Amino acid sequence: MRDMRAEVMVQVRRPANWLLLGIAVALTTTFAYVVPYAGYRSESDATPGTRVLADLLPEAFHGSALDGLPVFVGALALIFGVLVTGSEYTWQTWKTLLVQQPSRMAVFAGKVCTLALGALVLLVALLAVTAGASFAVATIEDATWTWPAVRDVLAALAGGWLIAFMWAMLGMALAIVMRGVALPVGIGLVWMLAVQNLITALAAPLLDWVDAAQEWLPGPAAGSLVATLGGREGTPGVAELSSQGQSIAVVVGYLALFSIVAGAFLWRRDLT
Repeated sequence: MRDMRAEVMVQVRRPANWLLLGIAVALTTTFAYVVPYAGYRSESDATPGTRVLADLLPEAFHGSALDGLPVFVGALALIFGVLVTGSEYTWQTWKTLLVQQPSRMAVFAGKVCTLALGALVLLVALLAVTAGASFAVATIEDATWTWPAVRDVLAALAGGWLIAFMWAMLGMALAIVMRGVALPVGIGLVWMLAVQNLITALAAPLLDWVDAAQEWLPGPAAGSLVATLGGREGTPGVAELSSQGQSIAVVVGYLALFSIVAGAFLWRRDLT
């Protein structure tokens, strides 16, 4: 708990983390509500417009909060994971930290708990902003609406937290393996924004074995989980490729794998 409190204090005072949160909120609000609503207002055919409006009302806000997690918001969570650990290498503060007697694994556990808390803060912020945006749309349009069931919101919170935590742990693992910030961020973003989309959009339609295997990759599994929790299919990265149970198992499996890799490298390797 002492190591976690110290790490949380450091990260709360770091402007870059708040900037990442602000960007995540802005991206979600813009592409989940502002752009679709502008399209709805300019739609001449009433039938498609009515279908879009239903996605913008409060009963669907919990799914809208998750739409960016498989790709864009997930990439920001990955950057957060890189910064939490990779900065210790670029600032050369590992020796300063460990000379105060905490063990490597205690420090690692504090950082992991900080990532988990950061992922929770991200999800609460996304749910809050999408709830507010959906209420604003319903008020402007004077539409009939209801809030979703509490269990659906809690399921979205839990599932979204797992996905954000998984991406953050991938960022931490890359930072520890590569001992820095710039290269892990670059490789992580190339994977999330390019490679996994190429696998889904280009390779999977052409090769049956790729199509069958992609549901076991972290990005498609995250997108599948988002789809089962109310996310809008058609959003980049969101497609129901497998059952909710399988998607959860894959996400949890990668979360455990990234944690083990990060902890093993930090424990075994020289920090200098």
